[in-house]
Amino acid sequence: MSYPFALADVAFLRSAEGEQALAECATLPLTDATRVADVAAARRLVGEKSSAVLETVLLRRRSGSKLDGAQRWLLTGDALQQASPSLVARHRAQRLAGRDVHDVTCSIGADLAELARVARRCVGSDLDEVRLAMARHNCPGVALVRADALRPVTRDTVVIADPARRDAGGRRRWRPEDYQPPLDDLAGVYAGRDLAIKCAPGIDYTALGWAGEVEVVSLDGQVREACLWAGSVATAARRATVLRADGTQWTITDREPDDAGVAGPGEWIIDPDGAVVRAGLVRHYGARHGLWQLDERIAYLTGDRPPPGIRAFRVLEHGSYQEKSLRALLRRHEVGRLEILVRGLDVDPDALRRRLKPRGPSEATVVLTRIGRSPHAFLCRAERSG
Repeated sequence: MSYPFALADVAFLRSAEGEQALAECATLPLTDATRVADVAAARRLVGEKSSAVLETVLLRRRSGSKLDGAQRWLLTGDALQQASPSLVARHRAQRLAGRDVHDVTCSIGADLAELARVARRCVGSDLDEVRLAMARHNCPGVALVRADALRPVTRDTVVIADPARRDAGGRRRWRPEDYQPPLDDLAGVYAGRDLAIKCAPGIDYTALGWAGEVEVVSLDGQVREACLWAGSVATAARRATVLRADGTQWTITDREPDDAGVAGPGEWIIDPDGAVVRAGLVRHYGARHGLWQLDERIAYLTGDRPPPGIRAFRVLEHGSYQEKSLRALLRRHEVGRLEILVRGLDVDPDALRRRLKPRGPSEATVVLTRIGRSPHAFLCRAERSG
């Protein structure tokens, strides 16, 4: 359970004394083996504030791969869990560069910090006083106000919102009406305004008629979130944005051609980024790169040249999938290290790997899928395309 920060904790952590305590406790190992000694050391240093200090140190360590400059942030466990990674927040902020923006659920300021760099003016608001106090530390110079997201306090701004997507027990909410605030309520309150609402990538967007654009974003191959855009900021119906920590990124939308076609296997199998699949843009991605589908209902693509900079699968052998024949194929190629990818078939990769008992010095990837009504197996070698 996360430590329940109070306003007094935030005031202490922002003070010179608190900053010194954080710096000293940051040198503690804070491992399971050293827990008792670390807590005792922190209590000697800061007394009753030791819990807030230790929690902050742990959260800063946990957020290092998510938030830029994490070692200066004040944050809560729940707020960190929902906060967008800085790279994702930066991408979204760039779409609003030069605009007046109001983040109506600003929390600790993960989005606000990026908006402040590029927006003409920005305002943050939240009902949680503790998170607002933390945002004042994390986003110095940004106007902040305590306000209900469903009671507008600004005009003529682009509104950005990140409704709570977990209940009090930490369980995910999947229905748009269960978000806090509910998505339709936000859309109704800000009808006619330019609007961006973050949400989970797995919800049903089709029922949200007010959303002009659905953008699905991945970071380093992992789908992180979706954003619903309305008003003039919606520039396509569906968009997939792929971000990487090395700074590379690309976007594809439904405005591009989708004439990828369906045909037999090429020299390579391509498993599109999850953002492309979730956004329903597999055919558009295939058309962009001269690829085609093996089956119109399956997200795998194939072709004779993979797109640059991706992990693709060079086909070594392929044929109808039967477990017995696949086991023999692996023995023939002396495959011991085996990756199994599956789409369109009811196959548990881990259970299948245990039954196959691969042994040998070689490494391979098996792609299992359905072509028409027939299960198909591809023995592949994974390679990074140039």
